[in-house]
Amino acid sequence: MARLARKISQTGLYHIIFRGICRQNIFEDMNDYEKMLEVIKQVKRELQYDIYAYCLMTNHAHLFIKEKNAGDIIKIMSKILSQYAGWFNRKYLRSGALFGDRYKSEAIEDYRYLFSLVRYIHQNPLRAGIVSKLDDYKWSSYNDYIKPKENSLTDTGFILNQFSDDKDKAVELFIEFNNEIEDNDFTIADGRRKNEGSIKRIIMSLIDGEQPHTIKSMPKEKRDLIIYKLYKDEGLSKSVIERATGISRGTIIKIIKQFEMQ
Repeated sequence: MARLARKISQTGLYHIIFRGICRQNIFEDMNDYEKMLEVIKQVKRELQYDIYAYCLMTNHAHLFIKEKNAGDIIKIMSKILSQYAGWFNRKYLRSGALFGDRYKSEAIEDYRYLFSLVRYIHQNPLRAGIVSKLDDYKWSSYNDYIKPKENSLTDTGFILNQFSDDKDKAVELFIEFNNEIEDNDFTIADGRRKNEGSIKRIIMSLIDGEQPHTIKSMPKEKRDLIIYKLYKDEGLSKSVIERATGISRGTIIKIIKQFEMQ
């Protein structure tokens, strides 16, 4: 089966996840983590992207990237993964693929999810039970935010400025926010299947942040247009729309037919 083309983000924002093949470790010791950060920084200098958050775990990693030019994400990730894999294979005298299939990516089109995604990425070690405090984990961008330093890998300014113009206050609010449990699901599904969190975000972005079930009570003309956009523009199936909104499949089919007959 041919691989699906990656969706190009209109905002330039991407949540990236890459894993070791068969979930094998991609970091065996401290030097491996440091090498990955070195590679990310080197590619960042070459391709001029921003990185808002990262977290390196034993067998996978999360990156939150903003590309400068549309489509650069493909070059960025190709360079990062190929350079690190080559170094890792030489170090451990191994051959073959290091990363399972290709990396997974999700375009982040709604700026309302910026903070939640950063928090989700930083809380990975907490969810895994590796640490009990975020600042105890060395291999994430969290400490770049709470202990700002020059030449940091992470571009912290954009996120911190949303909390406050005062740097100390911004850090204080950032810590407070990140210590709250993140309820949004930012896992990235394989292939054409979207997870519930992704579906919910797609729908909410079309209805100004309202919950998907509110579509049922909207005026008919507005409701029908949203349903058709979810099907035609966002690529959601009829059954997915039915589950997310509570609107019957028969009604959804009727709405789609009406628009396609126009």
